[in-house]
Amino acid sequence: MKEEENYWTQRYNEHQTGWDIGYPSTPIKEYVDQLTDTTIHILIPGAGNAYEAEYLWKAGFKNVHILDISEIPLKEFKNRNPDFPHANMHQADFFEFKGQYDLILEQTFFCSFIPTDDNRNAYAKHMSELLKPNGKLVGLWFDIPLTDDMAKRPFGGNKDLYTNYLSTYFKTITFDPCYNSIKPRQGKELFGIFEVR
Repeated sequence: MKEEENYWTQRYNEHQTGWDIGYPSTPIKEYVDQLTDTTIHILIPGAGNAYEAEYLWKAGFKNVHILDISEIPLKEFKNRNPDFPHANMHQADFFEFKGQYDLILEQTFFCSFIPTDDNRNAYAKHMSELLKPNGKLVGLWFDIPLTDDMAKRPFGGNKDLYTNYLSTYFKTITFDPCYNSIKPRQGKELFGIFEVR
């Protein structure tokens, strides 16, 4: 964990955060806007500055949890949202994190760690373990070629590659090119809704 924590903390310290758009991404915002039960337990792993969590919190969702391996974005989030419960903020390694949630929001987190078979299988398995029965994994995956450069993050993939890992643990509700990506990411994202088996 320490190596990954150091990597991401360095990225934040050096302001190398090209993924940070400064507001909730449109596809996730529009999905959230359709939710009616504000009591559901929601987890956002690899949350970074967690604009989606901020949006949810201000919309009345009180059981929102954010998880990041680096302390820096969590502190920034707390500065912006001083009333957000500290108990719902988690600095931890995703693969070691425990909990049970109705919904996990995926903001290209899958594409942030070294894309070995072991890591990607572990991601799919652990996502399913973190969800309650009938829980959903919803969000965005980059639809870009998977580079051989192990230092070049975010890492990509395509629908078939991701489905290969996810299908063992999830039923696919929808998984298609994202029609409402922000302009710089148009044609480069897949939007998926998966239900735990």
